Amino acid sequence: MGETIGLTGSVATGKSTVSNMIQQAGIPLVDADIAARKVVEPSTDGLAEIVAYFGKGILLTDGTLNRPKLAEQIFRNKEKREKLNEITHPRVKEYMLAERKRYFEAGEKVVFFDIPLLFESHLESLVDQIIVVWTTPETELKRLMERNNLTKKDALARINSQMGIDEKAKKADFVIDNNESLEKTQKQVLTIIDRFVKNK
Repeated sequence: MGETIGLTGSVATGKSTVSNMIQQAGIPLVDADIAARKVVEPSTDGLAEIVAYFGKGILLTDGTLNRPKLAEQIFRNKEKREKLNEITHPRVKEYMLAERKRYFEAGEKVVFFDIPLLFESHLESLVDQIIVVWTTPETELKRLMERNNLTKKDALARINSQMGIDEKAKKADFVIDNNESLEKTQKQVLTIIDRFVKNK
């Protein structure tokens, strides 16, 4: 069995940037966000179960999930949010593990799991090591406000819905400092690839 490296961060800390760098280097990476979309595609059991609970009103005319409409319902209602998680989380986990198995069987020695809410969802047991993409909370706030055109209040609400980035950094095996230039971030990513992949 190979090694699984968890990649996580917080909203607007640059995890997607690091994820792209890893993939560009040709390293296998399984993305939890992509898995979450796959398990609710038309004709999947996941989507059927969501429709059974939330009603056909959360579908678009082409039969795909109307994500904004579903988001409206779950953000206002804890019970509905928990029900959605109950339907999707086990399927996402199953999808990611199947992808990992496929990579390992193909001879890969290291697979990255990109999981935005790794700590919040208590998925530490799925991975052998954890990398956190970090910025200062001030940079995180500034980037999120600019990226999503949010007020400070709305941006803080999103940030505060997750575990704080400094707390995540303390729990990590490795931290990538993404507070400065892309060049500096790239250098750190290459060091990590050398450590985990080239030495295998």
